Amino acid sequence: MTAQVSQRQWFNDIIEQGQQAMHSADLPCLNETRKHARQAIQQLAIPSRKQEAWRYSDLDKLFKQTYRVQDEPFTALEKGDIDSWVYSEEESYRLVFVNGDSVPHLSNIHNLPDGVIIGSLRAVLSTDMTLAAKWLGQNVWQQQDVFSELNHALANDGLFIHVPENVRVDKPIEVAYVNLSLEQNVLAQPHSLVVLETGAQAKLVERFISTGDSEYFFNGVTELSLGSNATLQHYRLQDESMNARHLSRLVLQQDTASEYHGVNLATGGAWSRTDIYTRFAGQHASCHLDGLYTVGAQQYSDFHLDVQHSVPNCRSRENFRGIIYGKGRAVFDGRILVEKDAQKTDAQLSNKNLLLTSDAEVDTKPQLEIYADDVKCSHGTTVGKIDPNQIFYLRSRGIAEHEARKMLCLGFAEEILAQVDDADVHDFIQAQVAALFSGQEGVL
Repeated sequence: MTAQVSQRQWFNDIIEQGQQAMHSADLPCLNETRKHARQAIQQLAIPSRKQEAWRYSDLDKLFKQTYRVQDEPFTALEKGDIDSWVYSEEESYRLVFVNGDSVPHLSNIHNLPDGVIIGSLRAVLSTDMTLAAKWLGQNVWQQQDVFSELNHALANDGLFIHVPENVRVDKPIEVAYVNLSLEQNVLAQPHSLVVLETGAQAKLVERFISTGDSEYFFNGVTELSLGSNATLQHYRLQDESMNARHLSRLVLQQDTASEYHGVNLATGGAWSRTDIYTRFAGQHASCHLDGLYTVGAQQYSDFHLDVQHSVPNCRSRENFRGIIYGKGRAVFDGRILVEKDAQKTDAQLSNKNLLLTSDAEVDTKPQLEIYADDVKCSHGTTVGKIDPNQIFYLRSRGIAEHEARKMLCLGFAEEILAQVDDADVHDFIQAQVAALFSGQEGVL
């Protein structure tokens, strides 16, 4: 049996088990989507190092594990089991998903502004199928692969947010995706949908966390649609078990004069990859994508960006920084595509990496594809070590070497943190990053 055949069987086994697990809670409105996805899985190529998008990814360990869709929702989790929140319960709307399924008794989404819907995709499809079906699957322009189709094939629940025209959500929305495994390795596959209509505004914080040393595979897809003049601040914070494997897709479509600012943090997981697809569908829209990843202890972290300028007069900024130590390995693959009609495009892409040990490794590939002739675009990347002169300067002022290195790492990360204009989120991320370097003299 060839590797490709055995790996395709891996997908087929998951689909067969997943269909049985979801049988008692089927959503007929998703049957057609699931059917097409299952057919696509049989036709699409299995990701391998021979494909450019996966050339740095080692999926062998993933395919050697068996993962199962849980048969029943996990209800044993209590509020105290979630270590911390960015906001207090009074300051935000809260939602909790465990292994991809919503847990209402841990959520707090009461007293929403008129017309705003925040909750479970499954619940919305059960009560107002027309609204969800209007938007679900609209962002199909990005390149499909077997993992995104696996998510579609077993689509069952996820986050759903709908903000009507000219409505501002009065409090941040904080979502915790809690993943855990007990006797079996779990496959968590939320499919989330966020829609902001014309002139709508919202702030969304998504956190991907786990309990203990749980071993699982998170395979999530999020669709974002921003109407004309809509504004979304979006923070995605991934800090999962060192046995976890995390793959998430963010597909964003922006209409005229909309504004999106996304900050991505990746610190956890044995293997993690985030793919972000952005397309401008209307002029004078702007998109800011910032990211920070810390990789060590034989971790693998991967960010892929695909920003498509298909209309004139749009602006994009992509700024990602990585701190790699131990035997960690990072990958950054960012592409900006400026199509022929996208005149007056203003786009900048930057990736900077700090290697703290000789065994650390990073592969970085920023790309520009420009087919228009009146644009302002730039891209660049750097890979380097801590400047010994900076260490000497700090030590000459009585600062221990380990503490000096920690300060320089936090200073390196601060350019990304400075883009976070929410004080609570900024302090939360800063504390999380600082904790990574506390007491790690052997690393720093």
